Amino acid sequence: MNFSEIVLTVSSWVWGIPMIVFLMATGFYFSFRTRFLQVRYFREMIRMLFHGKSSASGISSFQSFALALSGRVGTGNIAGVATAIALGGPGAIFWMWFIAFFGAATAYAEASLGQIYKEKINGHYRGGPAFYILKGLKNKYFALAFALTTIVSLGLLLPGVQSNAICDAFQNSFGMAKWITAGIIVFLLALVIFGGVKRLAKVAGYVTPFMAIGYTLIALMILALNYEQIPSMFLLILKSAFGMEPAIGGIVGSAISMGVKRGVFSNEAGQGTAPHAAAACEVPHPAKQGLVQAFSVYVDTLLVCSATALIILITGMYNVYDAAGNVLFRGGGLPLSETGYGPIFTQKAVDAAIPGFGSAFVAIALFFFAFTTIMSYYFQAETNVYFIFRKKRTAFYMINLLRVAVLAVTFFTAINAMTLAWNMADIGVGIMAWLNLIALVFLQKTALKTFSDFERQYRSGIENPVFHPEKLGIDHADEWNKSREHV
Repeated sequence: MNFSEIVLTVSSWVWGIPMIVFLMATGFYFSFRTRFLQVRYFREMIRMLFHGKSSASGISSFQSFALALSGRVGTGNIAGVATAIALGGPGAIFWMWFIAFFGAATAYAEASLGQIYKEKINGHYRGGPAFYILKGLKNKYFALAFALTTIVSLGLLLPGVQSNAICDAFQNSFGMAKWITAGIIVFLLALVIFGGVKRLAKVAGYVTPFMAIGYTLIALMILALNYEQIPSMFLLILKSAFGMEPAIGGIVGSAISMGVKRGVFSNEAGQGTAPHAAAACEVPHPAKQGLVQAFSVYVDTLLVCSATALIILITGMYNVYDAAGNVLFRGGGLPLSETGYGPIFTQKAVDAAIPGFGSAFVAIALFFFAFTTIMSYYFQAETNVYFIFRKKRTAFYMINLLRVAVLAVTFFTAINAMTLAWNMADIGVGIMAWLNLIALVFLQKTALKTFSDFERQYRSGIENPVFHPEKLGIDHADEWNKSREHV
């Protein structure tokens, strides 16, 4: 068994049925316990997104939203959606929507916990699963395991998926050699990550909304040009999701698996990445940032992922394959051997709808999507380095070592096989999700208690509820007890 086969086997173990059940069960639990906050507080999510300002220690709600969204919106929204359709059929899109809806409640829980147990390190707020595992569960070995897994996953495994997809898209569109594209990515990335968290948040705040809105507008234009096909397209998604489409009815299991796997890879709900950005924010109550992060799951999956899916399906530029690589449905897509796991399906789909435009547009959109995602990966890995190395001098050297490692990995994995990159990334995402979901189970009372406190104050007419952890019996929320200067 060679290395690629070993990676694929481990990935299948990590992403087996137990993981799918665990993810869904967690989303169901938080949805029912909060009486579906993702529906009841939808309007407030948007309002809170633009409320509050940054401070010397923390970034604003919108910057935190953009930083987290930059991690959520990436290759998974273009290449990942195409892969889900190719290996799971159109029905995989339904299961992406499904996991996103319930995952929004999970995103609330992990983001609010990130806020509750945040710390101020070198003058800036830092937090995430490692912090709330240590303080909430009082288990330093569990916390260290998550921190190390995150550094390896986000610093060494996941950047390759993003940079590889950019290089594939630029080579397909402009004939640009991969090493040249990789060099440009690394150069621009170095300018950002050596500027610190404030520069990361500022770049994300400018780029992320622009790219998401622009991409969605193109999708809406394509739908408008093909409006008569919209009803049949949604019927196809629903029938395929439940095995009622004759040609591909036998892969409903793959539809569920690919929909959940690619959905989590894209929106990251439950994975444990978004709490890092949530913790960096300046807010008067943790639940506010939890609701903002729940909204970012909607933007990622129900908006951007859906845009890609609808473009591919409405133009018919896709094929569907079984586990052995046999063609179950042949549309207008290229053979699997030619597409691999890259963004070519999407490029061909936009080209089919708007001739001469699609390939270049998708390549440029993917550059922004994937570049900001690598940026977000670095920020999260950096936060976990700070968690492990508390001494200022040691942290300084380790952070710079991390920066060099991220840049090197981003370059060298950009020119390797995409299949291996995807499978390695799946392992990293899966292990992080397992560890984070276990922590959420044990800390669910704290997350729910915090939401109830917010809701009680909000319903009593307090527009900006304030968090007092000691009144709720929440220990080790040290940063909240030190200062009451939150905006």
